[in-house]
Amino acid sequence: MVALLRDHFAPFLIGRDPAMVEEIWNAMLFHSHATTVGAITALAMAAIDTALWDLRCRRAQLPLHVMAGGAQDRVPLYTTEGGWLHIEQQKLVDEALQAKAQGFHGAKIKIGRPHVAEDMARLEAVRAAVGPSFEIMTDANQGFTVSEAIRRARHYEAVDIAWFEEPLPAEDLNGHVLLAQSTSIPVAIGESLYHPAHFREYLQRGACSIVQVDVGRVGGITPWLKVAHLCETFNVQVCPHFLMEIHLPLVLAVPNATWLEHIPQLDRITHSRVVMKDGYALAPQTPGLGIEWDWDAIAKMRKAAPEVVK
Repeated sequence: MVALLRDHFAPFLIGRDPAMVEEIWNAMLFHSHATTVGAITALAMAAIDTALWDLRCRRAQLPLHVMAGGAQDRVPLYTTEGGWLHIEQQKLVDEALQAKAQGFHGAKIKIGRPHVAEDMARLEAVRAAVGPSFEIMTDANQGFTVSEAIRRARHYEAVDIAWFEEPLPAEDLNGHVLLAQSTSIPVAIGESLYHPAHFREYLQRGACSIVQVDVGRVGGITPWLKVAHLCETFNVQVCPHFLMEIHLPLVLAVPNATWLEHIPQLDRITHSRVVMKDGYALAPQTPGLGIEWDWDAIAKMRKAAPEVVK
């Protein structure tokens, strides 16, 4: 990604008007078409596009959530700080109860133990502990075949989970169609899709009911907003994946975003924090992205540039 930015995108963009965000994004996409659509190029494009949106907001003296739409002023939080597949059942229960006590409205639990009975024992224990109104999100990390996902979904329905995340490999569009048609559980996808057109195909075929579009993996704020508004036309909710600090203003910019994933992984390199109240994340009020970087901490984590062999 760094090489792509240094050797291709940066020289290509020098001299362009940074206010022309759409023009620049599409120019980058065409310029890198040999390597798109994919994660490395999308993440490199996202770095530039996000910086351009930050500049646009700072010049206008507006927070990103206002500049990009201004649809909401708070969003409920669920936590992903726990729930891992290797964690023993009692600890899983204790973590969920702790999350509820902290005010979160839901918690994510990984699924995909060797037998569905193991998954069910864990999910049922958590449900019994937290009660019916606390949401349980589940994540399979693309781990199932179509038949096994359909089989497990039939069992998971009894626990009333909020969604079945990444049940199948992202490239298996038809598998997601078959799964969605066989279960009442919302099927969540998106963190492994890299272009708005991919989301269009899923939505057109009814292959998902929750979209977890990731601003980094889809190529920036510009395509993220396109996906969110596309989902709105299908009456589908957006619950983005990862990086809550950049996703907070984006979910507040659109009316169909319903959850923010709480993963405070930028705390080591930022002075700013997501403000939470009663289990909700509140809108940042400063112009731009709402992120205040700790440049001293970042400098300490930098690696020396490799020597150039001539």
